[in-house]
Amino acid sequence: MEYLKLILYGLIQGLTEFIPVSSTAHLKVISLFFGIDDPGSSLSAFIQLGSVLALAWYFRNDIFNLKSQSSAKFFEYLLHEKLFRSILIGTIPIVLLGGSIKLFLPYFFESFLRSNLSIALVSFLMAFFMYLADSSKRGSINIGNHNYSDSFYIGFFQAFAIIPGVSRSGVTISTALMSGWERRDAAKFSFLLGLPAISLAAIVEFIYSFNEFSSLGFLPLFVGLITTFLSSLLAIDFLLRYFSTNGLKIFIIYRVIFGVVILLNL
Repeated sequence: MEYLKLILYGLIQGLTEFIPVSSTAHLKVISLFFGIDDPGSSLSAFIQLGSVLALAWYFRNDIFNLKSQSSAKFFEYLLHEKLFRSILIGTIPIVLLGGSIKLFLPYFFESFLRSNLSIALVSFLMAFFMYLADSSKRGSINIGNHNYSDSFYIGFFQAFAIIPGVSRSGVTISTALMSGWERRDAAKFSFLLGLPAISLAAIVEFIYSFNEFSSLGFLPLFVGLITTFLSSLLAIDFLLRYFSTNGLKIFIIYRVIFGVVILLNL
């Protein structure tokens, strides 16, 4: 049963982490529909490592061009790489906000903000925010010509993704579109910006909840990670192909339906 639960968690996490519908909300709500336990924020964050590995693998040739870099100059190269610095700048807000909540309000999100009512309301709000973004004028900003202020602005809104139901990819892609980014690069930068954010969340939760993870056993967790990795690869590839030409409309409709279904089952 543990293996089946971790496979289900992995599929939900992988398929919804990069599609703008909120993986945290789906992990909780769909788990309840199937009659199994809500994985909680700790386990949810841990299996997100599979999504991190999928990002690193999918963009292995896009993140940094390291072929001509010797190991001795590796860190010097990173410090002067614009994309790397943009990701660091964009990560600052979520680290500060997430760290503050973990230190001073560690159980706040496990109570009201992780409730089905809250998730439904947030889903409606995000649908409206995504509609505004999708209706905004096409921009010309991309990964090559963006400013550091652009990355910080997107990173600031990424910090709101700690609220269950917001969707990290949804809020960052929407913010980028409203700032004048090209569609494909908005999605790509959103994915790359997620690397440190998702990794840090998983590491912190692992440290805080080591006993909980150890009680599950290594093999079930490993199966969950592999499932998340494979389904994340499918989700990344799908969104980049679909979103570039079709925008957010289908996801906006889905988020409204998702919110209604939750409210009808309260």
